[in-house]
Amino acid sequence: MTGRPMATPGVSAGDVLGLIRGHAVVTRADIRRLTGLSRTAVTLRVEQLLDRGLVAERADGGSTGGRPPTRLVFNPESGVVLAASIGASRAQVAVCDLAGRVLAESEFAVPPGGVTQAVLIQAAEQMDRLLTGEVDETHPSGVRASNDAVVRHGGSRGDGDDGPMTDVRRTPGRVVHGIGICVPSAVDVATGHSMGAGPGLGDVSVAEYFSERFGVPVRVDSDVNALALAEHARHPQVGDLLLLKASTGIGAGIVAGGRLLRGAWGGAGEIGHIKVADAPDRPCRCGDMHCLETVAGGWALLEQLAAQGKSISGLPELVDLARAGEPEATRVIREAGRRIGEVVAGAVNLLNPALIIVRGDLSHAFEPLAAGMREVIYQRSSALATRSLRVEPGAADAPSGVAACAAMILDQVLAPAAVNALLDA
Repeated sequence: MTGRPMATPGVSAGDVLGLIRGHAVVTRADIRRLTGLSRTAVTLRVEQLLDRGLVAERADGGSTGGRPPTRLVFNPESGVVLAASIGASRAQVAVCDLAGRVLAESEFAVPPGGVTQAVLIQAAEQMDRLLTGEVDETHPSGVRASNDAVVRHGGSRGDGDDGPMTDVRRTPGRVVHGIGICVPSAVDVATGHSMGAGPGLGDVSVAEYFSERFGVPVRVDSDVNALALAEHARHPQVGDLLLLKASTGIGAGIVAGGRLLRGAWGGAGEIGHIKVADAPDRPCRCGDMHCLETVAGGWALLEQLAAQGKSISGLPELVDLARAGEPEATRVIREAGRRIGEVVAGAVNLLNPALIIVRGDLSHAFEPLAAGMREVIYQRSSALATRSLRVEPGAADAPSGVAACAAMILDQVLAPAAVNALLDA
């Protein structure tokens, strides 16, 4: 709290919160032992965290006799973060607690044209709907809210829907700590601008829009980078992995030596726009020709099938057909895997990942997609680079896009410096 001196320099209240978050059982004695702080200094820092509701006390720790010690636990219900995973064809929006658990979520279709101001406005309006717990069962956005979804925040209400609403629940006292957003394009992480590829898709000030509207920290990254960070957290023993997203578009998130690679301008992993041999003269969404996406992106597969007189409503239907063994759907997805493998083989030789994790809509037809990828990767990559390479689908319990966005902003707003600033506010 404001004005309280830090009794021992070097170990702040934010550092103490990090210890509590990272351990199942923490007592004041544990904190003294782990930090070297005096009893008074530990009490000071713990009281700051208790006052803000970031930690709670539970008198159920183990004891060797006498009164059991008080256990300190992180309180994820003391606040929330907002998350928006904006893809090329649809977006998901969620309210999450401080442990990243989704409390309320919604989804809406993204019109052709990429990340535009109109898409940002719609995402923000749905955040407002979830924050206030207002649900319209007939609304086409399909807003869903749990009983714990309602919080308060300092932003303005910008609802554009005048339809009938139902007040689900109001839970005063929770505050929004930040917003995590991922978009289907390269991002300048310094400014939070989405750098859309293609005519008319210049920089979009994603972070600026949401920070002005909600008045909280905003972190923006590409969808593949957010997923790569989430998968690396699930596989901490794997220092080199490639997250491949095969959906409407194609992209890759790269973790090398335990660190996310962004490139000089945030464009690392834009493999969907690498030129491939024998690609037809079909314009890519970026405005160029002969990109990988024109032969293996979800939008291109649907166009190919439509040209053959096969009307498929979208990638979920295509995937369902392939999983049911429909020959043409299986062939198309396997061939897409081969074309993706042509590009990924170069990445395997260059980066030598231990693990390739495949996510996105097409990954739900993993067998034909991965069969095509493996066929070409093992043909074109060196024996050294592939001798222990694993190509796997995302696990059933793998983080969703919004969960990855929540984890991304939680890393920022619960960092020691940010927690200290919150306590001093």
